[in-house]
Amino acid sequence: MNLRVLRRSDKRSDRYILAVVATIVALALRGSLDPVLGAYVPYLAVLPAVIFSAWWCGLGPSVLTTVLCFLGEQYWFIPPYRTLAIVGRAELAGTLVYFLVSAVVVALAELNRRATVLLAVSNQNLERASEALRRSHEDLEWRVEERTRELQEKNSELGAQADTVRDLSGRLLQMQDEERRHIARALHDSLGQIATALSMNLSVVNEEVQRLSPKGTVAVTDSSDLVGELLREIRTISHLLHPPLLDEVGLSSALQWFVDGFAQRSGIKTKLELPGDFGRLPAEMETCIFRMVQECLTNVHRHSGSPTATVRITRGDNQVSVEIRDTGRGISSEKKTALTSSGKVGVGIRGMQERLRQFGGSLSVNSEGNGTVVIARLPVTRAAAAAASLREIA
Repeated sequence: MNLRVLRRSDKRSDRYILAVVATIVALALRGSLDPVLGAYVPYLAVLPAVIFSAWWCGLGPSVLTTVLCFLGEQYWFIPPYRTLAIVGRAELAGTLVYFLVSAVVVALAELNRRATVLLAVSNQNLERASEALRRSHEDLEWRVEERTRELQEKNSELGAQADTVRDLSGRLLQMQDEERRHIARALHDSLGQIATALSMNLSVVNEEVQRLSPKGTVAVTDSSDLVGELLREIRTISHLLHPPLLDEVGLSSALQWFVDGFAQRSGIKTKLELPGDFGRLPAEMETCIFRMVQECLTNVHRHSGSPTATVRITRGDNQVSVEIRDTGRGISSEKKTALTSSGKVGVGIRGMQERLRQFGGSLSVNSEGNGTVVIARLPVTRAAAAAASLREIA
């Protein structure tokens, strides 16, 4: 079947003529079957004409066929004869069913025709497949095979797009870490210095406090305390954004500092188990592990209600394992289902998964109602190669 046949006809008048001919044939067939059908199934014999017009002639001719078939059926074959009057609820119901079925047939045919044209324009291979389907439309199994092939191609495209999105997500996380590092340095170097200078000025004023009024003395003392608190907050926020120990000394010292501070701020008794000879890892990998521990402990504080938490990190010949355990209320069944399927999960969990994926790592979350255990595993050799690749991209 060539493209001209697929388009039914280049002339609109030909399609309308074909629809009228189909209507006449259907009504003639209806007349020959009238002794058998009678008025029990009045529109059964004319529905093929509607289907034919919808499939081959287009929207306008199929609507015309639907109306003409109704008028002919109503006028010649449904009592009272030679009138278009609809008598009784049963006849009205039959009329409504006829128009409803005809509308569904026309709509499906029109949707199928537009989909076929779009596929023909977008892909020459699919155009040939559509032409073959038009040529042998009764071969249903072959049609299903072609549709399956199309879906597989779309799935492949979606898979490629998903890989691109994951790569962009990983790059975004890396840029986020860099931005945190810059902000932390800016807080420490600019606001921290300004607050330090202000504290020094207040200390000078404090030496002359005896010359001030009682109200002024209180104000100077309060201001000194506020500046001291401001310095501590700036230092804490700066270190939480990116602890300088992570770059200068390594993961062990940075994690110990963070765990101690977390336990003090949250009131959760937190223990860090880390080998004394743990050594250094690539900087990007150390940042990944630190952010994961940071996110997990934040979730423990926000959601678990656990009084304790344990962070355990081990290093084998070619693998680093990170385990964060709490004794809280656990994870609900709905969230567990989302974690083990493609459903929605929290931004923190998704971020950890993306970070680990960059280094070829894996993440598992286990919760049985009496606590939660998050375990991450990172292959050192592959992670080192991934870290080098990220540095090259940066």
